[in-house]
Amino acid sequence: MNESPGWASPGSAPSDRQKPGVPRPAEPTDQSDAASKWSKEQPPAGQWSAPSGQNTPPGPPQQPAPNWGGRPQGGGWGGPPPAAKPGVIPLRPLGVGEILDGAVSTLRAHWRTVLGITVTVAVITQICDILIQRYLLPAPPEVDPNATPAEALSQSVDVMQSTLINSAPTFAITLIGTLFTIALLTMVISRSVLGRPVTLADAWREAKPRLPQLLGLTLLLPLMASAIMTVGILPGLLLGGGVGTALSLLLGLAAFVVVVWLMIRFSLASPALMLERQSIMKSLSRSAKLVSGAWWRIFGIMLLTALLTFIVAMIIAVPFGLIAYAADDGLDGLFSGRTPEFGWPFLIITGIGAVIASSITYPISAGVSVLLYVDQRIRREALDLELARAAGIPGYGPEQPTDNTPGS
Repeated sequence: MNESPGWASPGSAPSDRQKPGVPRPAEPTDQSDAASKWSKEQPPAGQWSAPSGQNTPPGPPQQPAPNWGGRPQGGGWGGPPPAAKPGVIPLRPLGVGEILDGAVSTLRAHWRTVLGITVTVAVITQICDILIQRYLLPAPPEVDPNATPAEALSQSVDVMQSTLINSAPTFAITLIGTLFTIALLTMVISRSVLGRPVTLADAWREAKPRLPQLLGLTLLLPLMASAIMTVGILPGLLLGGGVGTALSLLLGLAAFVVVVWLMIRFSLASPALMLERQSIMKSLSRSAKLVSGAWWRIFGIMLLTALLTFIVAMIIAVPFGLIAYAADDGLDGLFSGRTPEFGWPFLIITGIGAVIASSITYPISAGVSVLLYVDQRIRREALDLELARAAGIPGYGPEQPTDNTPGS
């Protein structure tokens, strides 16, 4: 096994005609040599009967089952032994529940490190966001409820433009915070799979060299999605009129489908980039290769994870939002229809809610992404054998004298 943080040589799926990175099945035991050691005085053929309480003539010694691929074999009629579990997941192909449980188990097992990462990043990003909203962003335009249809349309365009401008700094801050969170949590989860402890300093030391490449990947994917959506919508906008609107909707829907397909296809690029020390383009290629043949499964797991994290975030954000609104503008202002002017109480209370929500949802999202990557490599490249050897589990090949944890 090499010493790359991917635990095994990348790019060695069965479709690659068994490159050297994949553990090959061990050769079967030579039955002829074993049989030559049996006693020459064997009972004649056809003399065997089912056990019925009588003495049964001794037979040849039972040969052990061949050890395919270095996997430990079970004994008797009990079937194969349970998969080794040195860390938060069993080392075998995972189900949806096991992937989600592994993400939550990582949060429980390394809660000091995980919360140290997520709370620190969330607090810094929220402070920056609050200061930008308070001092840099312009006030939202006033909406006249008695405006004519033409004026209402113009006001809607102004509100939309203001919303896009105001959300740009928030998006940039969130992007940077997500970048650091994914980088550090990927290292924490990779060690938790092996059952090894990890500190915040360890995670930072291992993730720091890969941050520029991860930043490029994180920027590339949204730009790719924006370019595809622009190409889909632009012809209809240029055409104008009712036909142009219909064309924009049709081509925009087609572009959206393409974007979703590509985002799932490249959803494992970040773990590949961090754990295999791949370049941006090679990590995209690795993700596409691992997702191939399992797109719908990964799409379903990603969608379920997004739904669960959204529900958790809303459960936390809604009460904090109501408390913030009551502390700042009063609940009566919520139904008055006028544009509220949020002060410090509102920004601080909602910021606290956002920090708590991020501290819970970030580890789950990052954990599912990394464990999906591990699961796909187990299914396609027998990574479970390499992980078991790296964890030092007996029966999975020779002990490794070096530390094969990520970043070593």
